[in-house]
Amino acid sequence: MTHQFDTISFLSDFGSSDEFVGVVKSVIADIAPHVRVIDLVHEISPHDVRAGSLALARCVPYVPQGVILAIVDPGVGSSRRAVAISVAGGTGIFVGPDNGLLAAAISLAGGAEEAVVLNNSKYQLVAPGNTFAGRDIFAPAAAHLCLGVPLGELGDQIDPALLLPGVVPLPREADGGLQGEVTWIDRYGNCQLNVSADDIAGWGEQIRVVITNVATSERVVRSLRVVDNFSQISGGLGLVVDSYGMLAICVDRGSAALELQLGSGDLVAVSPDTPTAQTITTNVHIGRKN
Repeated sequence: MTHQFDTISFLSDFGSSDEFVGVVKSVIADIAPHVRVIDLVHEISPHDVRAGSLALARCVPYVPQGVILAIVDPGVGSSRRAVAISVAGGTGIFVGPDNGLLAAAISLAGGAEEAVVLNNSKYQLVAPGNTFAGRDIFAPAAAHLCLGVPLGELGDQIDPALLLPGVVPLPREADGGLQGEVTWIDRYGNCQLNVSADDIAGWGEQIRVVITNVATSERVVRSLRVVDNFSQISGGLGLVVDSYGMLAICVDRGSAALELQLGSGDLVAVSPDTPTAQTITTNVHIGRKN
């Protein structure tokens, strides 16, 4: 028997302390036993659609052809739509909630070509409640797609242009530079910004960085050098062009997040650090207050 796909790449905020991930994978295995499931990440902070969207966008250039199953779904059981979206001439299909989670990754994959609402009960599990769409709606849809069930069989077609837009912030021009923010802090404490190396092309290697804690409005100003790897920082803080081509505030073998008490969403303005710029290095504490 010829199947359409043999791989499902799976991202969620389910974590590992409950049975949710295992149950979703069990449903897939029961319907489509030939499928391998790649666990991208399941430790997205609960209900954090933006963090899930960013992680999915980072992953999508590297996932194999097949189904991308993404579930960060605080609106589960409500009127939010469960959808499946075809990209790249049908070589990839995203399955998940229509809440902005999928938008950035779909854009990176070339844009939505066809979309359906997952409302055909033939391809869903009968459930005692409606709060586990991952088990009852998304997993069966993903598995049946791998078996070769046409996308249009899973539910009613919708205009892809009506899908909810992304929740990933873009930098904006301000005061001769760019106003961005911390979008992601990895397990090492590196603080990725929504500013790419291309955004600062021609600025020189020394950048003026103004960090604003959104909770306290306290600021710290630093002059940081842009480098290619952690060892080039040579002590203190630096701006590293990370593996995704974005700027990240880093400490060599240390945590920039801890040193600066940075959190996701804190504002970071960057501008060329010219000789006339009044760049002041300060140790103002900008830690979050409980």
